[in-house]
Amino acid sequence: MARRPLPRILKGGSASITRSREIARTAADNATDVLHPLITVTRGLRLLAGAGRQKWAATPRERRGHALFLVAACVLAVALIPYGPLLALIAVMGAAAWRGRDRTPAKTGPDEAETARLQALYEALVPHFSVADDPGPLFSHGGDWEKAFGTSYAFDGNGRLTRLQVTYPAYFTDGDPVSRGRVEQVLHAKSGRGREYHFTWDEEGNHLLMTVLAALPTTIAAQRFVTAPGETVLGFTDADAVRRTVPVLDGDATRDASPVVWRTGARSTEPHLLIAGHPGSGTTTLMRSLALQALQHGDVVVVEGAGSGEYGFLTGRDGVLAVERGLAGALSTLEWAAHETERRLIAANRARQAGHPEPEDIKRPLWILLDRPSALGHLAAADGRQDPQELLQVPLRHGRAAGVTVVVADQFDSLDALTETVRTHTRARVVLGPADRGQVESVLGAEPHTTPTPDVPPGRGYARLGAGEVLRLQVPATPDPYDEATSEAHRQAVLDLLPGGAPVVEQAAPEAAEPVAAHKDQLIGAPAAAEG
Repeated sequence: MARRPLPRILKGGSASITRSREIARTAADNATDVLHPLITVTRGLRLLAGAGRQKWAATPRERRGHALFLVAACVLAVALIPYGPLLALIAVMGAAAWRGRDRTPAKTGPDEAETARLQALYEALVPHFSVADDPGPLFSHGGDWEKAFGTSYAFDGNGRLTRLQVTYPAYFTDGDPVSRGRVEQVLHAKSGRGREYHFTWDEEGNHLLMTVLAALPTTIAAQRFVTAPGETVLGFTDADAVRRTVPVLDGDATRDASPVVWRTGARSTEPHLLIAGHPGSGTTTLMRSLALQALQHGDVVVVEGAGSGEYGFLTGRDGVLAVERGLAGALSTLEWAAHETERRLIAANRARQAGHPEPEDIKRPLWILLDRPSALGHLAAADGRQDPQELLQVPLRHGRAAGVTVVVADQFDSLDALTETVRTHTRARVVLGPADRGQVESVLGAEPHTTPTPDVPPGRGYARLGAGEVLRLQVPATPDPYDEATSEAHRQAVLDLLPGGAPVVEQAAPEAAEPVAAHKDQLIGAPAAAEG
């Protein structure tokens, strides 16, 4: 699939769009001001007509004839007197204008409760934005909050802040992450917990903008995403965080969503991925989503350390080379993956030296998905065998040149068991589930610009690709289709993405043990023959 060019509107039209929107907004405001009298009279006529209908409906039937005679007499009298119709029209328009006037008083400032909240927030920031020798402090106890906040604030229907711009003094150390963190913690606590806040620091203008972020949608399920070969959708984020959108099926409707796209292959700067989270946070869901997307253009090897059978639906499908849950099978599969990586490197090197294109058998990407390697490491240590992570050194170090991608997922309490090679070469990182800022920073290498909430749905977290920004992330719903708790819509969505080939029946597994083992021995022996 060829890479689709970015629309012209994304390349150089942002300034034109902004200018056009400002012109359209100004024209709409001017038109509203000019047409305001007409709008008022029209509203009044509608209200007068409604009042007349109500009056007519309330009139008894035996008195409606007298009422009609009285109205007709009035109309006749008005028509006969000089300037009667003109005076009647003026009277009706005046009554309509009076009845249709906007009697709702315009809110010119915060109410008493909102003022008290802003003053309390101002007092809480005084220790952070003031020094003793400041002759004209912007923040002082008992000072005026309007000097620091101005009119750049907004409240929701419950009286809680949804937006606030703070002007702070120039001597504040806004380049220090610790100082920033203290201010953000105060704003978070005083504005209301349980919501996710985004902080934007303008160091040149000495402004801090706090906004409340809306929850990311959880209704996007597994589906074919519009991506080029070598691109994988990790999930979806805020609309203003990325410059790209893809059409997605959200429930029964199709809309554009903002994806977090991870690029793999020879030109990728982050060819391998590490996923961390708590139990039930959605790490396995993301692994299943990656497997379904990888099978569209490549082959997949799955090694499951937990042994819960979350990937059993992939067994026997075209492009799925192995789905292993035991220690012996995991070791043999990862050993074959290491030899396959070496074979691809040797074949590519020989082709380049001979001036030939790369062979076709090494162009198809190979994905190694390793879920819970720490569990396999404990089993290997107890049995006196090699840690499976040691077999990942070759795929991790040379996988980008060989078209091999490694994805490792583990839990927070087991991250210390990951080897240094895994930590060094997995520069694309994802954190899922409830986690504080320290945990997020320990995995991603940078703190998020938002305040993590304690209660999040499965698949919600943060992503960072290399040295890029930390992005909010919501993984598409990709449950196990064989799980009884899976809804029929999600089950069918996952099954529709599976490639051809019949799934392996569990009863037939013992009979097929020898052929499978023989086939794996052939795969492991093939690289040695190629090297010789």
